[in-house]
Amino acid sequence: MEKVQLTSGVLPEDLAEAIRGTARDIAEILAGSGDGGGSGRGGAAGHRGGLPVPRSVWTVGEAAAHLAQANALMADLAAGRERPYGDGTPGSLAEANERALAAFAERDPATLADMITAQAEAFLAAVERRDPAEVLTTPLGTMSPAVLGSYLLTHMLGHGYDLALALGRPHMLDARRVALTLPFMITAMPRVADPAAVAGLTARFAVRLRGGPGFGVTVTDGEVQVAHEPPARPDCTILTEPVAFLLLALGRLDPWPVIARGKALGWGRKPWLAPRFPTLFRAP
Repeated sequence: MEKVQLTSGVLPEDLAEAIRGTARDIAEILAGSGDGGGSGRGGAAGHRGGLPVPRSVWTVGEAAAHLAQANALMADLAAGRERPYGDGTPGSLAEANERALAAFAERDPATLADMITAQAEAFLAAVERRDPAEVLTTPLGTMSPAVLGSYLLTHMLGHGYDLALALGRPHMLDARRVALTLPFMITAMPRVADPAAVAGLTARFAVRLRGGPGFGVTVTDGEVQVAHEPPARPDCTILTEPVAFLLLALGRLDPWPVIARGKALGWGRKPWLAPRFPTLFRAP
């Protein structure tokens, strides 16, 4: 598919390029680029589709199929088409994912690689036709087109990491791409807070990415608010390596090993809240 020329400024150029680059990186992993695995249907790539994905009930083929479907969903949302998909809670989204997978038979990694990149391009073409101030309805509530782009990038990075891990390939997460997920993360965090985990908690968190931006999270007796700037007097400040931050947020890593390796630090009046912070949210 021909690349869309980004001229209207609906998405920041670096976000658009991160979406395109991440889709391309995932496709190369799935197609077995450079590993001699082949990309033909029924060949070694097809065999790799049956490999298990770590920390998941899905195989490589199922995870890739989910990504292809999700990118198509995002492209439809960017085009202004309504696509009901759960009720916004993590549990309902998981159920919607399983229903969608059951109705979609394709599991060949090479075929799905083409779908993932094509739908990423379809999203970029569609989103550039939107008004930047427009409000779009998504599975996690309403968002601007730019935040929807950040959502798409976050989703691809999470599952792209899974696929790279399953296939023994380098992942595509880096500090620049992780920083571009923050608009979505800040929007989504109150919507994916675990009611049981935040019940009765009152605390102010300052979360900073090492060498990058930060944000603030305030929990008041179970009510969660997220701000683009850290609070002036946080109870707990968390400094984390960017890739570790995203993997913790998406439930791909456990807090204590990350802390033990020095990739996340916590201090302040209540430093013991640092390892608890990731458990306050349920990754959709």
